[in-house]
Amino acid sequence: MYLLEEKIYFWLLLSIPFLLVLFIAMLIWKKSAQKKFADQELLKRLSPNRSTFKSILKIIVVSLALASLVVALVNPKIGTKLETVKREGVDIVFAIDVSKSMLAEDIAPSRLEKAKQLVTQIINNLASDRIGIIGYAGSAFPQLPITTDYGSGKMFLQSMNTDMISSQGTAINEAIELAKTYYDDEEQTNRVLFIISDGEDHQGNTGSIAEEAAAQGIKIYTIGVGSAKGGPIPIKQNGIVQQYKKNSQGETVITKLNPTILQEIAEEANGTYIDGRSTDKVVTQVTEILQNMDKKEFEAKQFADFKDQFQWFLGMGLGLLFLDIFFLERRTSWLKKLNLFNEE
Repeated sequence: MYLLEEKIYFWLLLSIPFLLVLFIAMLIWKKSAQKKFADQELLKRLSPNRSTFKSILKIIVVSLALASLVVALVNPKIGTKLETVKREGVDIVFAIDVSKSMLAEDIAPSRLEKAKQLVTQIINNLASDRIGIIGYAGSAFPQLPITTDYGSGKMFLQSMNTDMISSQGTAINEAIELAKTYYDDEEQTNRVLFIISDGEDHQGNTGSIAEEAAAQGIKIYTIGVGSAKGGPIPIKQNGIVQQYKKNSQGETVITKLNPTILQEIAEEANGTYIDGRSTDKVVTQVTEILQNMDKKEFEAKQFADFKDQFQWFLGMGLGLLFLDIFFLERRTSWLKKLNLFNEE
């Protein structure tokens, strides 16, 4: 297990391609200037120790040194001690609708982005509960299994988009069926499923499946994102709206929040429907729901001791710079003996 403490410094790596472009431009200019001064044979006599290969080696060494120093600034850490920690919590699964209707921007910035914000804020308020993530549209797929790693949960959450599933629709029933497989602990008394959706274009008999889930001890809470007024579904390219989705008659499709189906699912599974327009209200309501539930003790393994590794990269970077300055800058006696560049 490793951690990257200061990832922002990775942006400094962009200086390496800039340095390479500058080096290539300098070589081209240098050759052009030399041609104006004298022909190749005369240049070889005037500069017998000149070597293009040595220049290339120098730029490679400098680039590697710069990359090593950047990684040292990032300060990678490696976990050296794995501990088993006992926690008390609830198993929570988030099923997020990634159908095309979630691209509608009737709720800012879009329904899908709003759903991500809601789940992220809920995770930020958790203490020791385990989480899992499911994505669904025309079918459902596991995005993250049950885990206590909230960092990974938020990372996988942000990568979710409407292109993850080719089949369109809102297969809430498949999402519920898949969620059942997430709760592998038979003794777990509190199993919670949050379904975040606009409720549009749902498929199958979700009521009976929600009842079955309730019989297995799963409480389903639904969060509706969108508005009753609705909005068109934008088709974007490079973040710019090109057009809006149209039906077979060529009319712009207007997608609207359908809270009815979400309310029915929640009622069948002993949960409640939550209006997702206000992030603060959703987080407050969800936090209260979870706090009022009995917690079960479970064991989780995690790395407890991380050691800095920056010193290795710092030493490597300084060593390469030392090599460049003291050995590659001039024609030393040992370099003459090696004749690396076939100059003799």
